[in-house]
Amino acid sequence: LLLPASTLSTPSPIWLKVFWSADRPTVEQKKQSWSLGDGGPCTRVCTQGNQVMATLFIALTLGVWGTQALEMSVGKIPFLEAVNGSTVLLPCTYASCIGIKNLYFRWQHNDNGTMDTLCDSVIPEDGVDPHVNIFKERVEFVGKNNNISILLWNITFEDEGQYTCYGRNPKEKGKNHSAIFTLYVVDELKVVDNTLTIIIASAVGGVIGLFVAFMLLKNFTLFVIAKIEEKNKECLVSSSGIDNTENGLSGSKADSKATPKKA
Repeated sequence: LLLPASTLSTPSPIWLKVFWSADRPTVEQKKQSWSLGDGGPCTRVCTQGNQVMATLFIALTLGVWGTQALEMSVGKIPFLEAVNGSTVLLPCTYASCIGIKNLYFRWQHNDNGTMDTLCDSVIPEDGVDPHVNIFKERVEFVGKNNNISILLWNITFEDEGQYTCYGRNPKEKGKNHSAIFTLYVVDELKVVDNTLTIIIASAVGGVIGLFVAFMLLKNFTLFVIAKIEEKNKECLVSSSGIDNTENGLSGSKADSKATPKKA
């Protein structure tokens, strides 16, 4: 753009307007810059938003996967102490939020590092009783529905140790799950000394009994006192009424005597 020399010495408003308009980016240029991601504010905000969304998506995915995982459980107390020659129940249950399909389960006994399989089977779907393969004597499958517990008959000291309840659900990409139950075999059960417990319970019961007796005696005493006060009030009222009646009769007699007779 060529302008006369006179205009260059004293910039006119027209020149300033042209110069400012030439350097200022247009709306289309701004849109193009934003779309190309030149590191401006919009690009940084969009990038941070994408990172937040990705983090939330991963967290939700992991949470859903965690709730869908198969869970094997042997109960709140994962051990048992039993007498030699008795019959014990080895408990185990499974749970899955998305259901099962051809669930494979297996019971194993850890015999000094060697895993002996007691039984195994495949459950086609929920509510279907499985055909269980038994590999050891004195083992009986007693599970039903989501229960895959077994009975161990006439236990010996060799049966002591850890028993693993193992499960795998193909619907959850074949991930393995297990729970361990420990069996202790003894000659006889230990007798628990409950002397201290009995003493504490007796002391607490005695204190509670004394407190109840005190409250009953207190209430009975207050009741008797209230009845006595009520009876005294009735006696006072009746005696005051009698006195007033007698005073009225004596006054009327005196008046009648003082009245003169008419001629």
